[in-house]
Amino acid sequence: MNNHDIDFKLHGDDMQFVEVELDPNETVIAEAGALMMMEDGIVMETIFGDGSKSGGSGIMGKLMGAGKRVITGESLFMTTFTNQGTGKRHVSFASPYPGKIIPMDLSTLGGKVICQKDAFLAAAKGVSIGIEFQRKLGTGFFGGEGFIMQKLEGDGLAFVHAGGTLYRKNLQKGEVLRVDTGCLVAMTADVEYNIEMVSGVKTALFGGEGLFFATLRGPGSVWIQSLPFSRLASRVFAAAPQNPAGRSQGEGSVAGGLFDLLGGK
Repeated sequence: MNNHDIDFKLHGDDMQFVEVELDPNETVIAEAGALMMMEDGIVMETIFGDGSKSGGSGIMGKLMGAGKRVITGESLFMTTFTNQGTGKRHVSFASPYPGKIIPMDLSTLGGKVICQKDAFLAAAKGVSIGIEFQRKLGTGFFGGEGFIMQKLEGDGLAFVHAGGTLYRKNLQKGEVLRVDTGCLVAMTADVEYNIEMVSGVKTALFGGEGLFFATLRGPGSVWIQSLPFSRLASRVFAAAPQNPAGRSQGEGSVAGGLFDLLGGK
């Protein structure tokens, strides 16, 4: 194994976190801000890029690795957690919003998985987190994730998170699956990804499902989420009471009601 061989345990249902068990000198990498808790003996260090050797050695290699993360909209930095104690130690990472965490053993998935830009949570040290450009112009413009998606490469464990319930669909050769563009979380490298326009003017304008959907053609595996964060955020925003200009920030509270009763504008 080129990657560190880590053990893990998932906790929770809809608000999950993953507990990673590290032997002495084992390391896990994670997105900045993903840490939930860690035991004594684990040393945390902030690094450029993902800490793998895919970008080359030296300052230029590190800058290239960091540059890839900027392109995907992520932070310049990642964090490593290394067990420098004498026994097993545990470190836990949590999802940034309600949903599921998917453990992916890249050695059983062809060594490469392509996922949406903000899906990566943590991985064994040695896993390379890069970028995957969409080759087709239409896919780039209308695919929901733009021209660039994340690419996880290696032979170790990686953890991906997404909203709602996660469903893995194994596609046979030539089998086609059409999904909402925002619901696609990840896919193996051999899946053919394209974008199709919804047929029919009436359906496109009034169907409420958008103008485009993703077409996935097998063979390979795809992971689908039931609740994309963008959909959740739009519902929350639509349900939130709007605060007219000049109104008190205490609107809706006892103080806000008293302010209205006294003739406040």
